[in-house]
Amino acid sequence: MSDVQTTDLALRGDNIVKRFGAVTALDGVSLTLGKGEILGILGDNGAGKSTLVKILTGFHQQTSGTLHVHGEETLLRSVDHARSLGIECVYQDLALANSLSIYHNMFLNREIVRRGPFRLVDHKQMRARAAQLLDDIGVHVPSVDLPVERLSGGQRQAIAVARAVNSNARILLLDEPLAAMGAREAALIIDLVLRLKEKGGLSIIMIMHNYAQTLDIADRIMLMQRGRVTYEARSANTSVAELMDIVRREYRAMREAAAH
Repeated sequence: MSDVQTTDLALRGDNIVKRFGAVTALDGVSLTLGKGEILGILGDNGAGKSTLVKILTGFHQQTSGTLHVHGEETLLRSVDHARSLGIECVYQDLALANSLSIYHNMFLNREIVRRGPFRLVDHKQMRARAAQLLDDIGVHVPSVDLPVERLSGGQRQAIAVARAVNSNARILLLDEPLAAMGAREAALIIDLVLRLKEKGGLSIIMIMHNYAQTLDIADRIMLMQRGRVTYEARSANTSVAELMDIVRREYRAMREAAAH
């Protein structure tokens, strides 16, 4: 468990277990996320990261264990319930409508409607708010009228993050936000995440594969293997070499156990 004080926590999970029939996907996972903190969760495919994200966003409920959100014990009953508590997730597929404009995507399913008998969508206000928000968080696009399909991969990721922030997120989960990106695109997203942290009011969990990038961005890291947390440390107190050594030892132990 981390050294973050309980009163400073945005999120806490204690001994989270998730079973799917005979398969145990999470086996007693505990985690903390401090207010304004960036937590990097590392692990290979099958480590349990995706299952944990789905529990933290209300898509699944844990088999046992407890979650505290903003200091209150909470069973997240649905994605909408999690969102009502300020928990938003940007998944790898981004869930953007490529043929729609940037500003339409920013307000997708949350359109601003004019008051009056006809309740028409207020495009002018949505454009202005989208442009202001993107400017506030340092995302630069030629025009909010551009269709998303004309943006680069890094820009699309930035729009998906901006949409989550626009939804008044207090806890933001980013699922492999740098996957398949070149160095320039990744740098754009890294800068965005660090700017969001500097603005305050947002706690961030990043699900990652790349150890070096995670150590550069996150305040703390948590390594997951086979549904368990096997290592946790402040980023300043560990290294890529140490993390790789832990993973290698685990693989050796698994091979030896399989051989017997």
